[in-house]
Amino acid sequence: MRQRELAVLMNGLSKLTRTQRQMVVAELTAGEHKVASIEVIEGGASDHLCCPHCAAERVIKYGSVDGLQRYKCQGCRKSFNALTGTPLARLRMKGKWLEQAAVLRDGLSLTKAMERLNVSRPTAFRWRHRFLALPKTVQAQALTGIVEGDETFFLRSSKGQRQGLGRTPRKRGGKAEKRGTSKEQVPVLVARDRSGNTADFILDSDDADHIVDALKPILATDAIFCSDGSKAMAAAARKMKVAHRPVNLSAGIRVIGGVYHVQNVNAYDSRLKDWLRRFKGVATRYLDSYLGWHRAIDRMTGGSLNPASLLAMAVRV
Repeated sequence: MRQRELAVLMNGLSKLTRTQRQMVVAELTAGEHKVASIEVIEGGASDHLCCPHCAAERVIKYGSVDGLQRYKCQGCRKSFNALTGTPLARLRMKGKWLEQAAVLRDGLSLTKAMERLNVSRPTAFRWRHRFLALPKTVQAQALTGIVEGDETFFLRSSKGQRQGLGRTPRKRGGKAEKRGTSKEQVPVLVARDRSGNTADFILDSDDADHIVDALKPILATDAIFCSDGSKAMAAAARKMKVAHRPVNLSAGIRVIGGVYHVQNVNAYDSRLKDWLRRFKGVATRYLDSYLGWHRAIDRMTGGSLNPASLLAMAVRV
């Protein structure tokens, strides 16, 4: 905009009504939020720029679309931007994406999210799971030293499903019909070392074979595995040929040798369940997304837990 046009615009502001001024402020604020979101999205992209279609590195700038820099591949001749091939590709309203990241940081329910963002429920739901598509894949790839393992259980839920339940519908966040563990419960294995590296796995069954399949790829061979002494955990440790220090909690034994215990993983389980309680039941088919969501929040503490970092994680890991 030329200076003369800007001067005319500035002079016209004094003639606006209060409602009109509020509309102008809202529009300017949305524009600033959009610019801020784009800066996060494109941040670091030029450091490892390559074509998402053919992986070629010979690319040139090719204009811009909706505020995002567009590129053209000299190999396959296709165009792309920083969102191409990411879970956020083709989503609209970029000006609200940092606020959506703040919604994830604050762990808001879907109803509260749609109210804060001023979007429809389907949009709030779609954004939540698009933003969680990458974070749910991020967890510890190696557990070393003293590693604590524990199983926790979540009520199997068909929340949102109207047909084919195979049982009488129940109130959201209800209780199982049977006491203890059963097919109504979904077993989740949580493993955590003393450095805070955490991995969790939704198991088809809480037996030794499934525990081994989950842990063996990431558990160091010289690790010392601590568990609550369940038969499945003990059998899994034998199959993996790792040192095992079972803690008999039922007998009131909480620490062995002043070092071996499962207090860290139990505390993590407690934080996880307390955090999930606000959602009044999580559909089993989306449980992995919520586990990843909590891992990200638990991992990113202090200054790193901010909307910009969560938005960046939704685009790239």
